[in-house]
Amino acid sequence: MSDSSAHPESGPDTVAATGQLTGILRRIADFGASVEGMFGEGDHPAFIQIDRLDGPVHAVIDGRKTTLFGTNSYLGLNFDPRCIAASEDALRRWGTGSTASRVASGNQNGHVVLESTIADFYGRPDAIVFSTGFMANLGTICGLASQGDLILYDSHSHASIIDACRASGATFKPFRHNDSADLDRLLTEATVPASRILVVMEGLYSVWGDVGAVKDLATVAKRHGALVLVDEAHGMGLYGEGGRGVTEAQGADHLVDVIVGTFSKSVGVIGGFCVTSHPALQPLRFLARAYLYTASLPPAVVASARTAIGIIKTDTALRAELWRKAERFCRSVQALGYQLCAEPGPVGSIRMRGKAQGLDMWRSLLARGIYVNLLIPPATPGGKVLLRFSVSAAHTDEDIDTFLGVLSDLTKVAQIA
Repeated sequence: MSDSSAHPESGPDTVAATGQLTGILRRIADFGASVEGMFGEGDHPAFIQIDRLDGPVHAVIDGRKTTLFGTNSYLGLNFDPRCIAASEDALRRWGTGSTASRVASGNQNGHVVLESTIADFYGRPDAIVFSTGFMANLGTICGLASQGDLILYDSHSHASIIDACRASGATFKPFRHNDSADLDRLLTEATVPASRILVVMEGLYSVWGDVGAVKDLATVAKRHGALVLVDEAHGMGLYGEGGRGVTEAQGADHLVDVIVGTFSKSVGVIGGFCVTSHPALQPLRFLARAYLYTASLPPAVVASARTAIGIIKTDTALRAELWRKAERFCRSVQALGYQLCAEPGPVGSIRMRGKAQGLDMWRSLLARGIYVNLLIPPATPGGKVLLRFSVSAAHTDEDIDTFLGVLSDLTKVAQIA
């Protein structure tokens, strides 16, 4: 039996009124109240529930048939029959989960083969598979950098990169987004040897949908002698002749020491990875706590990921179809008078004039069967309110026409374009 008197702010007699809470509970309650007040009455973007999926981009939400333009299934591989078959076979043969970390009893044949598949895909000698993309950044960055080191990261970097910087114990500083001159300045001013500096950037930034200046930034970093890490979470499967991401597309493979990525976008499952080019980095799996102390991926996920990577490597037509649809969609949105945050691509954001317009447009689209992501400050660069979209190869031309038709109708009614 617990002693509720030891915790007067918990138990059956908890006082719900925010005004009577103190300390940690007061801070959390105040935050919750501010979030609720931000959206008022109506559908809340954080609590949308998908009742049924009818494929990678079609669903039922609150009883409405809805087309998903807020998913990261760029290639539709989460419903590919080949991936599903591989997953079903592994499920029957290996069970539902590994039940342990890789270094305990969770290191199965599938994990080893998947790492070999990823390493081969990127043309690198070694790969490490993590249980999520977030853990891939957390484990890799914390494994590489520690107290006395310096991490320089792009100011638009994902939260997993920033959290990894904080957890590493290293000193960390942002450089201006895609600004090689600012990176050069920070490297020149650094008071630690360049060999103890890690430079981190992304291949494709998923909030604005803009491409990272990987080659320019990596060239500067290498001129100083720093180590370079690129997060290709969103770029994998979309960019480069072999689908390896922006690093490949810009011809910067020789400048990048470590690539981190995820399976939760183009690959269509969950998990993350890093690939390395230096034998000296092989002990990284023993330094990455997010690898050492987390249960390994379920066998069904591993099998599906391995199959999907093979498809990405060989099926260039799927990538070409994605780009055809993405460019058509983006050009049409611009023709309606809306401003995109970046050049046309599979993921991007439509600028809104403020929170009221963004929330109203998001809710209006959802009511008409179109789901996109609503992004608001402080989660957006520059404090902008954005409607983020992602286009999939699985979208039909009719899906795109429907979205554009609804957007056009809403624009005419509101006279906001």
